[in-house]
Amino acid sequence: LAYVGAALREAGDIGPVAMLHVNHQLRGEDADGDERFVSSLAELLGIPLFICSIDIAAEAARSHENVEAVARRERYLAANEALRSMCQHEGCPLSEARIFTAHTADDRIENFYMRSIVGTGPGGFRSMRYENGPVVRPLLDATRDELRVFLAAREAVGEPCVCDEAGNLWREDATNAHTDRFRAYVRHKVVPPCKEWNEALPEVLVRSMNLIADEDDMLEQMAGELAQRDSEWVAADDTFGIDRSEGFRLRPAFGAAARPLQRRAVLQLLQAMLGPDARVETSSVEAVLDGFAEGKPRGGYVTNIQHDLAVSANKQGVLVEPMAYFRARRKRDREKAGERAAAPQSPEAAS
Repeated sequence: LAYVGAALREAGDIGPVAMLHVNHQLRGEDADGDERFVSSLAELLGIPLFICSIDIAAEAARSHENVEAVARRERYLAANEALRSMCQHEGCPLSEARIFTAHTADDRIENFYMRSIVGTGPGGFRSMRYENGPVVRPLLDATRDELRVFLAAREAVGEPCVCDEAGNLWREDATNAHTDRFRAYVRHKVVPPCKEWNEALPEVLVRSMNLIADEDDMLEQMAGELAQRDSEWVAADDTFGIDRSEGFRLRPAFGAAARPLQRRAVLQLLQAMLGPDARVETSSVEAVLDGFAEGKPRGGYVTNIQHDLAVSANKQGVLVEPMAYFRARRKRDREKAGERAAAPQSPEAAS
């Protein structure tokens, strides 16, 4: 990816380029060797290099999260920070800048099987996107073997290349061979037998995922239109935008939509409410949709879902809000009902 980025920069096809290396402090000398390799590559290509070192194991222990998930999150946080810094230095609008990653077709295929094993929601089988916000994956149609051939061919014709201390044109993460890790298990135990049945698996599966992606894009757009038309955010829009953390209401008309579109629309709304890093649970989506019965809101329906959110339904629709807001609203309603019951009756009413 660095060689391609440098070539595109020299051709004037893209603007200034920088590289980022994140040392996870998980592999001792091997990790330090990775850092030296990347530093040499950046120097060869004349590309500015950002380096950050993060104790991923300590962060995972503190947050009680999976090490791989923490590492991924921290990499993207570092990438976004580096992107902002570069834009400030170059005077480039952040909206026009992009983060390039070297994900390959193999990564995409592994994601497909990983999601097949653990389950996934709507659109999950499209696997990785070519573009997702500022993130662009230009190598997503190339396999790792094809990239290795590219590097070997580059060296064979005398193009400038960097090798590590052992003379390798690329670095291998030794932990990728540890099949006690989910991705490594899929890479070494699941994908190879499938390739034995079909040598063209990468091409076939990528084509299938692209077909899924096309239909997923269409359904996502339709679901977004449904959400915009038949739902509303609890907080009013103001100068600073909408505070989505206060929740949303599905209008009664929402219940008439097709269930697959309802499911996607609720997923979009919950994601917007909880934030982009939250993992919206399928059970939460279904619990919200259970607020409708035969296309109409179920009066008296109440349940709670992830992140301590309350779901309730009445003739005005299905409301999703923080549990604290739900309890406060119920308390106010009871107090108002008590005041009405305690109010003295008029003589006419008494008679």
